[in-house]
Order: sequence, then C-alpha cells, then structure tokens
Amino acid sequence: MMDQVAQFGMGLLAALQPANLLYALLGCVIGTLVGVLPGVGPVAGIAILLPITFGMDPGGALIMLAAIYYGTMYGGTITSVLMNVPGESASVVTAIDGYQMARKGKAGQALSIAALASFFGGCVATLGIVFLAGPLSKLGLLFGPPEFFALILVGFSLLVGLAGNSVLKALLSAVFGLALTLPGLDPMVGMPRLTFGQLSLMDGLGFVPVLMGLFGISEILLNVEASRKTLVLTPMTSMWLSKEELRRSTAPVLRGTALGFLIGLIPGLGSATSSFAAYALERRVTKRPELFGKGAIEGVASPEAANNATANASLLPLLALGIPGSASVALLMGAFLMNGITPGPFLLRDHAELVWTLVASMIVGNVILLVLNLPLVGLWIKVLDIPYAILFGLIIVFATIGSYAINNSMVDVAVMYLFGAIGYALRKVDIPLAPIALTLVLGPQFEQSLRQSLVLSNGDIAIFFRGPISITLVVLAVVSIVLSAIPTGRSVKTIKEQDSEV
Repeated sequence: MMDQVAQFGMGLLAALQPANLLYALLGCVIGTLVGVLPGVGPVAGIAILLPITFGMDPGGALIMLAAIYYGTMYGGTITSVLMNVPGESASVVTAIDGYQMARKGKAGQALSIAALASFFGGCVATLGIVFLAGPLSKLGLLFGPPEFFALILVGFSLLVGLAGNSVLKALLSAVFGLALTLPGLDPMVGMPRLTFGQLSLMDGLGFVPVLMGLFGISEILLNVEASRKTLVLTPMTSMWLSKEELRRSTAPVLRGTALGFLIGLIPGLGSATSSFAAYALERRVTKRPELFGKGAIEGVASPEAANNATANASLLPLLALGIPGSASVALLMGAFLMNGITPGPFLLRDHAELVWTLVASMIVGNVILLVLNLPLVGLWIKVLDIPYAILFGLIIVFATIGSYAINNSMVDVAVMYLFGAIGYALRKVDIPLAPIALTLVLGPQFEQSLRQSLVLSNGDIAIFFRGPISITLVVLAVVSIVLSAIPTGRSVKTIKEQDSEV
C-alpha cells in the first residue's frame, strides 16, 4: 500500500511538469466544449481527436484523452441546466432539477454546486484508485455473467423508486426502452434482428440520438407549443451558494461519490447508471421528496458527484484487468494499444511510471476543471439572456451537428428527430421518459449476461442463486422493490410530473 502511495507521489510530480500540465489543460478545455455541444459526448470527442495523438508522447496523449473524457462530464451539465438539453447521457438526470433551478433564477447555484460536487467526486474516486486498486481488482475477477445479471437487476429495481406513484407507466416506459435495444446484431450469434434489411440498423439505434430526441427535441417542441420567449421564468440571482444550500448538498455529495465510485468499478454500467441510481437514492432518503423535480439542489449535487466518481473509477478495471467499462474507456484502451501498451495485470509492473502519472493527472485535471468552471459560470448563464427564438435555432443546429458527428450519418439525425416526436407524444400522455433512458443504457448488457448465464447452466435459472455475490445482489433488488412499494407517509412526486415540468 505504501509503495503505491509513493509511486502516486512520483506520478504527481510528473503530472505537474509543464508539458503534462498543458496536455491536461487542453483536454479539460476540449472536454468541456465537447460536453457543452449537445449530442457529441465523450465517445465522439475522443474518437474524433484520437488520430491527432499519433505522434505525441504516450503519456501526454493519454493525459489529454483522459482529461477530455472526465471533462465532458462537467461540460454536459451546462446545457442540461441552461437548456434542458443533456450534452451527454450522464447529464440526463441533472436536467430534472438543474433546469428547474435555472427557471427559478438559480442557474448560477446549480452550476456552482455541479462543479464542486464533480470536483469532489472525481478527486475522491482517483484517490480510491490509489488505495483500493489491489483488493478491488481482485473482486472484479469474481464477476461472471450471473453476477452481472444480478447487478443490472438491482439497477432495474431502481425504476420503482424513480416511478413514485406511477409504477405502471414507469414499467411501460422501461419495456419500451428495452425494446429499443433489440434492433441490430444478436449479441450471442451475431445474426441481424429487427433490422428490416437496413444496413443502418446493423449497429442498433444510437444511444445519443435517441436521448437527444426524447429529452432535447421534445422539450423544444413543448416550449414552442407554449409560445415561450425565453428559458428564464424568474430573475437571475448570484452564483454564490448560501450556507443552507451547502448544508443540504453535503450529504448528497458524499452519498453520490460513494455510490458512483462503486458503480464505476463494475464494467458496463457507466456514469449514466450512477446518475440515475444517485438520484433515486436521494429521493428515497430525503425528508422532502416533494421538492424533487421542482429544483431541489440535492437532485443536482448527488448525480453530479456520482457521474464524475464513476468516470474516474471506471479506469480501474481497464488499468488492472484490461477490461474497458464503457465505450469511452474502450477508446482510451485503443490509445494504450496504439502506443504499444497493453492494459491488464502486468501494466503496473511494466509501465508503473506511465500509469501513476496518468492517475495523478486526473487529480490535476479536476483542479483545472474547477478553476475553469466556477469563474466561467457567469458566462454560461448569459446564454439564458438569449431570446428563445434565437436559442431555439442554436439548439437545433448544435443537436443536428452533434447527432451527425457521432457516425457521420444522416440516419442518426433522422433518429433524433423521430424520437423527438415520440418524446413529445409520450410527455403529452404523461408517460415518464427517465425509465426509457435507464433501460436503454442497461438493456444490452442485461440481455447478454442473462443469455450467457442460461447457456452456462443449460437453461437452469438456479445459476443466479448459486454464488454469494449474485444471491446478495438479487436480494438487494427485491428489497429495493419492496421498500419502494411500502407507503412512507410522505408525498412522493412522480416522474410524469417531473417530465412535464422539465
């Protein structure tokens, strides 16, 4: 343990070298801009910029690409709060209460707590890598298909907590989200299914275009229908947080950080999952659930801490096991391989200096992001002064460019607009959208782990009750559903009401 701390210290000194500081700064600035642009996200940002790192020093290239990755988590919050258009999937939950705070003139406070929570979550998760790399990497080796299935089942059980009093509508929404994951190649046999002969559907429906349409375009349509002139309903106030707001945010930030870090250690779940889980947890433990969906600062603080903690912690399975936990981390793995470095159990032995410099640069990068974001909050708030007629056009342009840039495909643009219409229709009939996003994120891994488990057991479902990890997780899922179904005597706000207000 002390040896790892000493190596981290050496890595920190290397990360503070002028060249590495410049790479971290460039990555943070680019990542924030990528996050601000609706629909682009870390995957597209890293993919587009990966070729420019060919001739760079391996350490500098990885530092810059990693900074783009976690910097995007900051930037995605900006459009979620100011425009209700998530820059990337992890910011979908932030839009629920963050946008409501902006409409009440508290955009500054929303962005400030988001920056502080993200900074704390990212730094704590990075330190967690230093202290827990050994034991947690061994734990990750124990997860097989049954354990993954049980873990995702826990994620699905959160739908009940998110649904409030609209459990039936939330389940319908969740099933719709699962159905959206079916088109494409069968994950087990590789045969096309539900593609209707269209090559554009061979890779399935793009996650980002679907969410951009459901949440962003549908919001624009609702605003146009309401003939809104601006996005601000009350005068803007200061960006400074009051003592009461800091007090209310402290515990949610701590809970979100812990939850986000744990979720980040499990490959395949990602920041979007941790954001949903953190939000559901806060709604469950709060004494004032009626504030959620109306601009509760806890609904911004906890998901933001969680998504950045997950983003940083998700690098641990890559570094220790060679397992990329998400598409973004898979691209980072490509950068390793491109430089002749193979992530896995021998990475710390063969390239210890590079690894610890990269880990230490994540602390430096989070400091840079905090310094960049807090002073610039006032600049981002100015976006709210733009007349809605102009902002409408800008959102459409950015969303269209973002959807197209993912695969350079007009099909993704068409998908975005199609689901914009679907999202608008669902909101009009009070069907919640949040469960769609959650099952869309977890659906492919859920199906794959389920089918792999059943193949291993020749169709015997008892395989999910043979291992201690899978049994524990299944019990947790059941307990979560039961607790959510028990009346608490408190007024619980449903997602349908949140969706109608967001």
